[in-house]
Amino acid sequence: MPITESTPSRLVLASGSTTLTLDKDAGKASLQRKMLFWNLKPTELPLSEFSSVALDKAVDRASGVEIFHSMLVTRGGAAWAFPASDRADAEKNMAALQEFLALQS
Repeated sequence: MPITESTPSRLVLASGSTTLTLDKDAGKASLQRKMLFWNLKPTELPLSEFSSVALDKAVDRASGVEIFHSMLVTRGGAAWAFPASDRADAEKNMAALQEFLALQS
């Protein structure tokens, strides 16, 4: 479900109300989120700014449920978190992102 488009020049991942678009032709990555009925302003960065892709696991303290994210880490240490439904989904997203950006884990 999350990989909605995968071509050599463009990768689009969607999860819930979050869409991550990586476009080699434009040289940019865009993270679009939606809150209730409103689209929030997209966050954009050059593709060259990303240095690695990582898996993030958190545990909800109230329910004990594990929550997974695929993380795009920038050279400056900041990161974009892309939500996943489970660990396998997050790992699949990570593999697609690493392959598209030609990054190591």
